Amino acid sequence: MNQNPVQGAQVVSRIAGLLRIAGRKPEGSPLVELVKESALTRPTVHRLLTSLAAEGLLDHDARTGNWVLGPEILLMGSVASARFPLEEIARPSLRRLAEETGESAFFSIRRGAETVCLLREEGSFPVRSFVLHEGVRFPLGVASAGTAIMAFLPENEQEQVLARWADHAGPFAEAHTEEVVRASLARTRETGYSVNPGLVLEGSWGMGAAVFDQSGRPGWALSLTGIEPRFREGRQEFLGRLLMEEAHRITGRLGTPGKELL
Repeated sequence: MNQNPVQGAQVVSRIAGLLRIAGRKPEGSPLVELVKESALTRPTVHRLLTSLAAEGLLDHDARTGNWVLGPEILLMGSVASARFPLEEIARPSLRRLAEETGESAFFSIRRGAETVCLLREEGSFPVRSFVLHEGVRFPLGVASAGTAIMAFLPENEQEQVLARWADHAGPFAEAHTEEVVRASLARTRETGYSVNPGLVLEGSWGMGAAVFDQSGRPGWALSLTGIEPRFREGRQEFLGRLLMEEAHRITGRLGTPGKELL
């Protein structure tokens, strides 16, 4: 039997994985991190990185030694953005949230077992949290956006993730224990919004609300992040109400024919 298709698919999967790792942070990732995160051998990673750089999909920053996303990615993203009107649908909600709360507002999408931050709008409050920025990925159920989305998935889908929670959450599992996550999911279903009390980074709090597609499945989330004093219990209801109002507004717009997000 010809194994070439399988081998080719494996190469594509490895390349996609390396691009995702390098794209998690604007400053990119060093070779040692790419090797560790991809679980590939150093020679294999270096060979793939060199090939991607030759195609303009990655660049090697000579100053830091990091591998960063290349210009071809920007061009592809510019073309793809025409299909998905993120700015038109989500940006107005982010601006209203940032203006009304003073906190930084974010729009994230579910991608398989992860959430990815797509858009950010800075708030006016001078002290900010820098946990989130465009391109950051978290395991589903980690951070406020992932919790808001996971809480409204069917129970069997939640249990599939929770059954392998330690492996799924990886380095976040220590603070996001299964017990903590189950309690957070239950509270989110009860209130309609999630609260992450500094579990990703101590002192940096977040709140989120899910956005649903036309079939009623949670596929995206709006979130706010900031320092702990700005997210104390007395203010949570106010922030949660604003998040749910804007999430409902985006959900309604997604019900309009021709409107779809990633």
